Amino acid sequence: MTQTLADPLAARDHARAQGGTVVQSMPVLPPVADDLPGDVAAADLVWEETIAAGGYATRRLSRGSRLRLIDLDGDACASLLVFNAEMPTERLNVADTVKVQWNAYLGAGKLLLSDMGRVLFSILEDDAGTHDTFCGTSNPATNAARYGEGRNSGAFPSGRDRFLLGAAKHGLGRRDVHPCVNLFKGARIAADGAIVPDVGPFASGRSVILRAEMDVIVVIANVPHVLDPRTQWSVTPLRATAWRGPVTGEEDPIRNATPEGLRAFTNVEDYFRR
Repeated sequence: MTQTLADPLAARDHARAQGGTVVQSMPVLPPVADDLPGDVAAADLVWEETIAAGGYATRRLSRGSRLRLIDLDGDACASLLVFNAEMPTERLNVADTVKVQWNAYLGAGKLLLSDMGRVLFSILEDDAGTHDTFCGTSNPATNAARYGEGRNSGAFPSGRDRFLLGAAKHGLGRRDVHPCVNLFKGARIAADGAIVPDVGPFASGRSVILRAEMDVIVVIANVPHVLDPRTQWSVTPLRATAWRGPVTGEEDPIRNATPEGLRAFTNVEDYFRR
């Protein structure tokens, strides 16, 4: 009779057979990276992980930390949720991120703002240029409609379900999964008001570096963009690297670039002055 993994002995044999398997899409413990910026000490590295296609990752990062995301093979989609780590009821507000900056298109120098008018992340560097503040992420129904399968345990998990898993690691639940931004996959508004996705695939190795302006929880889902027109599931691994860095100073050019941004940074500074 054929054994299945429901049989404990068959499951044991299968597990033992995995010995020596090298899995690339996992956190590196302790974090090790050989391509940090020249002014970053190896001792300041706090996170190094490759997020698999269809996977997710989450981390708490301290104020001043830098988070670098790399689209390794040109078809990753980094969907981000961000929370104030000290008070997670404060979280990324995509509408305010767009409205306060008078701009819906993210790039170097732009800010990710909370619903309390504070800066959660600023974008230090960006050589991708294709990001999305309009569309949010996929859910089981959208995936079932496009791919014929939308279960979290199936072949085509949705961004919303991946967010739920990441949020749960911090004691958060369904009500805490809020609208996200998508990095590396773009969307623009046409003259007639239509949303036009720009999902590639693109050149490999594009990157974005974010600076945490507060102590934050970040949850990242790496699944196809919800408006990806391809009928075949398509997404590739995403690399995340984070290191400690200095808190933003008063002379920082991003802090002082606009009156609206300066007010958001001042709100952060008032918060930490308590």
